[in-house]
Amino acid sequence: MTRATPTAELLFGEADATPISTNEATVKSWDDARTCLEAAPKAWLSTVRPDGRAHAMPVLLVWVDDAPWITTRPTSRKGRNLAGNANCVVTVGSETLDLVVEGKAVRAWDEAELLRVAAAFKAKYEWDLAVRDGSVHEDALPGSPEYGFYRITPTRAFGYGVDGLTATRWRFE
Repeated sequence: MTRATPTAELLFGEADATPISTNEATVKSWDDARTCLEAAPKAWLSTVRPDGRAHAMPVLLVWVDDAPWITTRPTSRKGRNLAGNANCVVTVGSETLDLVVEGKAVRAWDEAELLRVAAAFKAKYEWDLAVRDGSVHEDALPGSPEYGFYRITPTRAFGYGVDGLTATRWRFE
């Protein structure tokens, strides 16, 4: 699925920006944000528990088919939270950008898609995950535990420059 480039804009206007920059030249491109997501050694995933409380944990993240993907065991707190409420937030940081991506995480079941994502985890993390019968397993562990791959579809994202003075919002709708 190819997505249109999101609208990039200054996060703050003149009236509320002090000390944030209102210079249009400081708006970051989505390519900058994507590069930050692709290169991140790990990300933080925030999900919503059934009782409404937030839950945040580190996750591994890969970029496949023009989207960020994470993996977790479906029986983990993260996996159970996503099964009940797909809304989530992914955060990463780099030397040039701190990034917050709001979106929805949907578990993939298509075998071709699972194979592409497994290959991306192998390439980035040297993590061998086996795809069989529409499921993902780590055969190197006892019992070959099941994992799920979750595609994050961004709805809104925020990028902050390391200078503390620049901010960009991306809207995907």
